[in-house]
Amino acid sequence: MLEKVKSGDITVEQAEAKLCHFPFEDVGFACIDHHRQIRCGFPEVIYCPGKTDEQIITIFSSIAQKGGNVLATRAEEHVFKALAQTGKFPNARYEKPARAIVLEQEKIKPSKNAIAIVTAGTADLPVAYEAKVTAEIMGQRTELICDVGVAGLHRLLMQMHKLSQANVIIVVAGMEGALASVVGGLVDCPVIAVPTSVGYGANFGGIAALLTMLNSCASGVSVVNIDNGFSAAVTAVLMNRKIEANSRQ
Repeated sequence: MLEKVKSGDITVEQAEAKLCHFPFEDVGFACIDHHRQIRCGFPEVIYCPGKTDEQIITIFSSIAQKGGNVLATRAEEHVFKALAQTGKFPNARYEKPARAIVLEQEKIKPSKNAIAIVTAGTADLPVAYEAKVTAEIMGQRTELICDVGVAGLHRLLMQMHKLSQANVIIVVAGMEGALASVVGGLVDCPVIAVPTSVGYGANFGGIAALLTMLNSCASGVSVVNIDNGFSAAVTAVLMNRKIEANSRQ
């Protein structure tokens, strides 16, 4: 913004009007954190469950007005249709497998190294896609490796050349969640484990996989909450950014 004032692209008055909404904008039912981009390197993300369509659209519009990219997670398709009907965001798209709404307004320069996202089974893909979409809107390349769970470890070993090139790996697994430990014992980078709610009754909605991952005997495995592909992606992005920044120095 300061550069735009200096170059004459915007007036001092226009800049002042924008600054009035910093560090956050109170819209009555939400306080939208517009400074998060400055502090953390990516804008606030909208978690859709529990919000009405009107609330989501208001928050989405507020973030979009600042010119940055916008991500809304766990969004049902009817939310995207309501957003599209406003006509304000013709470039917004719905990533159905990830249940995410994405608006790209700033050019994304992909990272040099890809974040590997590994799934134990096809049923884990929705959580993996959430991680993928999140990482990519934050400027990271991703490498999705699907259906390489412990029921057939030869499938995982066939992907070792890809895993060995990653700075950080996200492992998404349900059932007993053993894949994260296996991967952690094969690679020399951090592994972020995501337990999913995929599984039969004794899986307890992902608790079995969560406990397995927390009790991993492999070093370097960290665990996020059940089905939380978003959090895993954010953590992986922060790691990959630091690693790539240090490699350029």
